[in-house]
Amino acid sequence: MVEGPGSGGSYDIVILGGGSGGYACALRAAELGMRVALIEKDKVGGTCLHRGCIPTKALLHAAEIADHSRDSEAVGIRTTFDGVDVPRVQSYKDGVVDRLYKGLQSTIASRHVDTIAGEGRLESPTSVRVGDAVFEAPQIVLATGSVPRSLPGLEIDGTRVITSDDALVLDRVPSSVIILGGGVIGVEFASVWRSFGADVTIVEMLPQLLPLEDEASSKVLQRIFRRRGIGYELGARFESVAEAADGGVEVTLAGGKTLNAELLLVAVGRGPVSAGLGYEEAGVELERGFVKVDPLCRTNVPSVSAVGDLINTPQLAHVGFGEGIMVAERIGGLPVVPIDYDGVPRITYSDPEVASVGLTAAQAAERGIETVEVNYPLGGNGKSVILQTQGSAKVLAEKTPSGTGRVVGVHLVGSRVGELIAEAQLIFNWDAEPSDVAQLIHPHPTQSEIIGEAHLALAGKPLHFHA
Repeated sequence: MVEGPGSGGSYDIVILGGGSGGYACALRAAELGMRVALIEKDKVGGTCLHRGCIPTKALLHAAEIADHSRDSEAVGIRTTFDGVDVPRVQSYKDGVVDRLYKGLQSTIASRHVDTIAGEGRLESPTSVRVGDAVFEAPQIVLATGSVPRSLPGLEIDGTRVITSDDALVLDRVPSSVIILGGGVIGVEFASVWRSFGADVTIVEMLPQLLPLEDEASSKVLQRIFRRRGIGYELGARFESVAEAADGGVEVTLAGGKTLNAELLLVAVGRGPVSAGLGYEEAGVELERGFVKVDPLCRTNVPSVSAVGDLINTPQLAHVGFGEGIMVAERIGGLPVVPIDYDGVPRITYSDPEVASVGLTAAQAAERGIETVEVNYPLGGNGKSVILQTQGSAKVLAEKTPSGTGRVVGVHLVGSRVGELIAEAQLIFNWDAEPSDVAQLIHPHPTQSEIIGEAHLALAGKPLHFHA
């Protein structure tokens, strides 16, 4: 492992960026016997480990415990909830991140990957410069990730108007928050802050929360959020923000409606980190800041590939892992196939969780796929009743002349349903039909039964399901 750039050197592959896609590519390439340089200006692990997946889920777990503490008397357990000790929550979150970071460092070192600390720039199609050092290789992989976006004219001050990066290190529970953006990031922070006791309002310009999810899942989430006291303005366009008389923020929406809160969290998505890194000068084609690639993550420059949030594919850590591994194997001469992004599971870790794989009903219709569907409510599932969670399992199958064909989408809403989506991933990716899944006996009582029950109903032999 190299701490600094040194004098450069020659490698089989040089990877610019040590986030999920970059380090996955480095680890797999090293397994295949390649000499690898992994260049990272901050810490290996990238956004997911340090400013995304892991720290947010630690906060969400703390939020879940807060809710259980408040609601424990409903199941006969008497506790006293005295509030949220934010410094200790932050210490817990940082401890989780630190443990995983040290483990990742150890794994990278054990594979004999040279980690170069410093800001890299693509010098040519076969070299990357870090300071005065140049690292050369016949194959370069770009994996410089993404950063929080804002809107034109909306200035992030890090105090009253903040991004998710700022929210992760906030030293208090705000009394009230307006969240601009109802996607995954906005919904997860809304869930955390509401559990911690804040008043929360989400502003989303599209007609539903989680716009990329199936409309039925979003409606279930919206209904439960309303019961939790989380407000939302849908189909609402942001106009401006100003300092309020009490030192907070006053947000004006199109049409003149105003909202007031202590903080405004800007959660309108993440943009690629590609500017000023020499990509275009080396001939790499960009589109709206994203590096353009083919289905095997090759750019228009034969020696350069790109993975992760830098390319216009789903911004998910596990997508980065998959792309990084695929690129390493392609460069290593192994046979590879393009990633089917429809078959990648998606999870929003709010309360309730929203998990899905495959097509939404709208996507199926756009592609000319006629479908049949079942919506199985969690109220019919014993374990869900025990857990006091609400939600549903929606399964879409292709309609055929003889009844139902392959499953084209699975959409789950409820507590911890993200742990169930792996089975749904196999169902979708193996082109299973409802009758195939209906043969399987799911353990009772578990939430996994909701997948079995929905497929039983689609196969024409419902058990506990009543349409």
